[in-house]
Amino acid sequence: MTTLDAVDIGLLLHLLRYPRAQIGEVAAALGVARNTVVSRMRRLERREVLRSGGRDVDLASVGFDVLAFLTLEVTHRELDAVVTALRGIDNVLEVHEISGRGDVWCRVAARETRDLHAVLRSILRIRGVLRAETSLALSEQIPYRVQPLLRTLTKGDSTSA
Repeated sequence: MTTLDAVDIGLLLHLLRYPRAQIGEVAAALGVARNTVVSRMRRLERREVLRSGGRDVDLASVGFDVLAFLTLEVTHRELDAVVTALRGIDNVLEVHEISGRGDVWCRVAARETRDLHAVLRSILRIRGVLRAETSLALSEQIPYRVQPLLRTLTKGDSTSA
């Protein structure tokens, strides 16, 4: 696990918010020298905290190595309030309204299973959440990617075999 200081965290947050930011802009925003930004980025990339060209953070490398996928059943009239409440939980990374079994799908990260349990309890306390089904990610086999799909656009084909 990599320990991050305030400059590292500021750098990551800035890059995530402004993925096209130039080194000089990042340095000015953080109040540090350009060389500091460059050296910190290199260190974070070398330790694989930064992935995908320096704009994606590997949460496991900074201590959030429990990843879970939740399928929630919710009262439909409470859906907007449920989504608003989920937005307020820091561990919730992603939320989708879905069809099929369940109504809402969430990606959640935690430091350990005890933390995940606390997050789950807070989600189940949200008015309108009826039940949750949780699946733990055991290992990442294919990280989130869009490149193969985008490459199909150059072939004139938008479907994959």
